[in-house]
Amino acid sequence: MRWMESETNGANQTVVTEFVLLGLHDHHNLEMVLFVLCLGIYSVNVLGNALLIGLNTLDPRLHTPMYFFLSNLALMDICDTSSFVPLMLVNFLETQSTISFPGCALQMYLTLALGFMECVLLAMMACDRYVAICQPLRYSELMNRQTCVWMAALSWGAGFANSLLHSILTWSLPFCGHNIINHFFCEILAVLKLACGDLSLNALLIMVASAVLTLAPLLLIFLSYVFILTAILRVPSAASRHKAFSTCSAHLTVVVIFYGTLSFMYFKPKAENLYLDKLLALFYGVVTPSLNPIVYSLRNAEVKAAAIALLRRDLLSRKMARFPVVL
Repeated sequence: MRWMESETNGANQTVVTEFVLLGLHDHHNLEMVLFVLCLGIYSVNVLGNALLIGLNTLDPRLHTPMYFFLSNLALMDICDTSSFVPLMLVNFLETQSTISFPGCALQMYLTLALGFMECVLLAMMACDRYVAICQPLRYSELMNRQTCVWMAALSWGAGFANSLLHSILTWSLPFCGHNIINHFFCEILAVLKLACGDLSLNALLIMVASAVLTLAPLLLIFLSYVFILTAILRVPSAASRHKAFSTCSAHLTVVVIFYGTLSFMYFKPKAENLYLDKLLALFYGVVTPSLNPIVYSLRNAEVKAAAIALLRRDLLSRKMARFPVVL
């Protein structure tokens, strides 16, 4: 445990310079099991999402707004897990896990930002599906490249701006020498438990941010799918209805997984066993992002076709054919 004593206005004040991440150090054997599982899942997450981004870049058939947003979602998932999983894996092998004050601040900022921006991006993707099914004749006009870039930028910008505000308020609080975080990483609620100042403004900001950047996108997604289902049910042909809904099924599955695990984590009754809460948070942070490329691969014929073409090296040969060879 490290801290510094400084004198401010005639009074001693303890300044924290390093945090201890408690994790599951009382159960070292379990940490070894988690190390193997998390390493495997993290590898699947990075490789799967990187493959999605690569397919969307290489295959011209995937140069559409839906796959543009999907590439952004895949990039967010890679960045989100990479912001805390590598250090967490190292800490699983250590007898005591520590992180510097700036490192903890950066980790909290990134995990919070990427979590909120994924909520906004899922709503943007729902709007894209609404326009594609309910306004098909105007789809190319409404969802042009500039609009898509602005919608993606709004998702990234909202998450980063919101996290910056949270970070400023959190790290301006006094910690009075408390530096043991009862978590695997610097999660904002776990960090706030160490503060010894007034948390009323922080609690208000968390409540407002959750309403604006979590519940509002969920409401927009819900309304989009109400209109989508209404439009699909009006289609006379069963084959056409199935084709229309199949373009939304992967996104809808991702939304259910994302908000389902999020709701279970934060709205379930408080567990008496804190280890269970930490394991659920670990599941949400590590497992959920790795499911997205699996869902889009299994439930999307175009992604499967692009993957098969890549395995046959058709995509790479087509891409290389665009560049003339200069002798």
